[in-house]
Amino acid sequence: MAGHPTLHLSPRLAAMLTVPPLLWAGNAVVGRMAIQSIAPLWLNALRWAIALALLLPLGWRVFATPERRSEIVARWQHLTLLGMTGVGAYNALQYLALRTSTPVNVTLIAASIPVWMMVVGALRFGEMPRRAQGLGAALSLAGVLVVLARGEPAALWQVQLVAGDLWMMIAVASWACYSWLLARPPESMRGSQRPNWNWAEFLCLQIVFGLVFAVGAALVGDALMPSRPPVVWNAPLMAALAYVSVFPSLVAYRLWGLGVAQAGPSVAGFFSNLTPLFAAVLSAALLGEWPRGFHALAFALIAAGIVVSSRRAGH
Repeated sequence: MAGHPTLHLSPRLAAMLTVPPLLWAGNAVVGRMAIQSIAPLWLNALRWAIALALLLPLGWRVFATPERRSEIVARWQHLTLLGMTGVGAYNALQYLALRTSTPVNVTLIAASIPVWMMVVGALRFGEMPRRAQGLGAALSLAGVLVVLARGEPAALWQVQLVAGDLWMMIAVASWACYSWLLARPPESMRGSQRPNWNWAEFLCLQIVFGLVFAVGAALVGDALMPSRPPVVWNAPLMAALAYVSVFPSLVAYRLWGLGVAQAGPSVAGFFSNLTPLFAAVLSAALLGEWPRGFHALAFALIAAGIVVSSRRAGH
């Protein structure tokens, strides 16, 4: 049987898929500090409300005419799924997980995203993982474990699962579904049937539909915890909201959408394993501890996993 052609992982495509994990690592670090001043679910809702306000000058025309609004109504089911999994669920669950789980646990669970990508692809779209993807997953996961153990493997045995870990498991499953929905949209979102939405208009729609779930979840959280402390509005919280609303939201989602479309969700999933590496480096830098030798080893393993998984060798 003839082999599949090798995916050309150009420097531009590699950068496109590398920047989002860097920005999302910053989101995890900043978010963990911000939830000391605001409830996690409201942090997520406010993040996307601000992002939508910033994006509307570029994307408002998607709502401008009855014809354009009818295009949205005809595709509301797909847009609802995108908004729920990508905007409404993943980061809300991550922020919620950081309340009760440790950064080590959350990072370790997030490293399973490539595995969830393969599971969702096989069960929903019939795309079975290739041998190269399995090897790439092992290499990337090894790199993540090096970071988590800080060069001391015995540290991994001290991990204890708590309630927040379950939230993070649901979060990574949700992100895998979101990435596959972007790469394998329904017929109404393909080719000539896809409305002429530019990237800003499409992201606006995802945020609008996602905000329904984000705000709804925050209101339910308030109802379940009426005695929760009020929001502490201070300069650090305002700075945190500014960061999470622009960089891990607008910039990262734009680049991730382009990267997934070109590389496919399975290959893109391996780049997501750069997030815990970047998070470890950022956390170390904030503590005054600069990257050490094990960070370089981890980067090499994760990069090797990306390269191996992107090769489409014949069966």
